[in-house]
Amino acid sequence: MIVYGKNVAKEILNNKKEIKKIYLSDNFNDEEILNKIKNLKITILSKKEMDKMVKENHQGIILEINDYEYASLECILQSENPLIVILDHIEDPHNLGAIIRTCEAAGVDGIIIPKNRSVQVNSTVMKTSAGALENVKLCMVTNLANTIEKLKKQGFWFVGTDMEGTPYKDIDYSSKTCIIIGNEGFGMSRLIKEQCDFIATIPMKGKVNSLNASVAAGIIIFEAVSKRK
Repeated sequence: MIVYGKNVAKEILNNKKEIKKIYLSDNFNDEEILNKIKNLKITILSKKEMDKMVKENHQGIILEINDYEYASLECILQSENPLIVILDHIEDPHNLGAIIRTCEAAGVDGIIIPKNRSVQVNSTVMKTSAGALENVKLCMVTNLANTIEKLKKQGFWFVGTDMEGTPYKDIDYSSKTCIIIGNEGFGMSRLIKEQCDFIATIPMKGKVNSLNASVAAGIIIFEAVSKRK
C-alpha cells in the first residue's frame, strides 16, 4: 500500500509501523522526519518522478507499507459506554478520511463500514485523515443490518441521520450509541433506517437543504460527545 504526506508519515513512524520503502524528493527538508528515518533505506527522487507515483500532493514523501489491518467488532466494544459511528456505504475517500479525522479528534471508540459498495482504506483516505487513521479503530463487516441487530442485543441505541427527523440537539446520546451516516447521494438505505431508534436532523436556515456527509457527521458526533460528558 502506498501512502504519502508528512502527517501520515509522522503517525506511521510514531506508531513504529513496518515501512517497506521510503521515497523522498531531492529537496525534502523536514528535520523531524529525516531524523526518524536516517537509519532506514531511502530512495531519492526528483519531484517529477514523485509526481508520477502520486497524482495528489505528496509533500515530498511517499511510503510503501503493509495493507491496512481492520479491527474486529469486539475490539471497538471494549469501553464501558461506547460511542460508535457506522457509515452506510460512504463512497468518497475524502469523506471517509475526513470522518476518520473527526472521530479521532472526538474520541469515538470505533467506526464500522460495510465490505461491499463502500470506499475502503486507500492512500487518499490515509492522506485526508492526516494520519488520524493510525489512532482510530476501523472495523469492516460483511452485513451492516446483521451487525446492527447484534449491537442492539448488547444495549446500543441507534441514531440515524436524515433531513427529516428530530433536531439533533434534542436526542439523548448518553448511553451506548451508534451514529449512522448515510451515503453521500442517497442517504441511509431503507433497511438501515428502519433499524434506527432515532432520526437526527440538522436544522437548516439557508437555501441549501443538505450538508456534506463529513460535515454532518462532525456536527452530530461532537454534539453526542458534549452530551455524554
